[in-house]
Amino acid sequence: PLQANLAKQEGRLKVANAEKDKAQAELDEKQAELDKVQAKFDAAMKEKMDLENDAETCKRKMQAASALIDGLSGEKIRWTQQSKEFKSQIKRLVGDILLCTGFLSYCGPFNQDFRNLLLKDLWESELRTHKIPFSDDLNLVAMLVDQPTISEWNLQGLPGDHLSIQNGIIVTKASRYPLLVDPQTQGKEWVKNKEQDNELQVNSV
Repeated sequence: PLQANLAKQEGRLKVANAEKDKAQAELDEKQAELDKVQAKFDAAMKEKMDLENDAETCKRKMQAASALIDGLSGEKIRWTQQSKEFKSQIKRLVGDILLCTGFLSYCGPFNQDFRNLLLKDLWESELRTHKIPFSDDLNLVAMLVDQPTISEWNLQGLPGDHLSIQNGIIVTKASRYPLLVDPQTQGKEWVKNKEQDNELQVNSV
């Protein structure tokens, strides 16, 4: 009886092992399908994250572009006004250049009052008589030199008053060598400091 029972149980074991192998094969197949689906899911989630990041980047760019457009909308009015002013400046340029060249050529020997007399009372009247356009509020200093250059001159010892700045312009811009009447030696010190890197030679009298 024991042998018969053993044979019976061995038969059941074979059937159970066969069913186990079949179930394992089905499990492996389902696991492979699960792995494929998981891979597709991971790829879809990565694509979703990439799209979300791209959307966020695009949103930030749109916000920055909108802010830029809003900021430039106010500049449009200023640019339009500047464009009109540039056109007006071009028309007045001939008269402005005449005044500047006259200043450089003839105003050097005179004091501030006589320079203003030449510019405002004589030369501007001549320009009006001949209908040559010019700027009524022409700033000769701003026309002929920029502010950083003036600051550099001041550091080199040139006084900061209007007449001294004009004299500095005449010294540096005029085509002829200037003659400095300089009892306080301020101009002399400025020229020496300004030209010290250019091997300036000074003869003491």
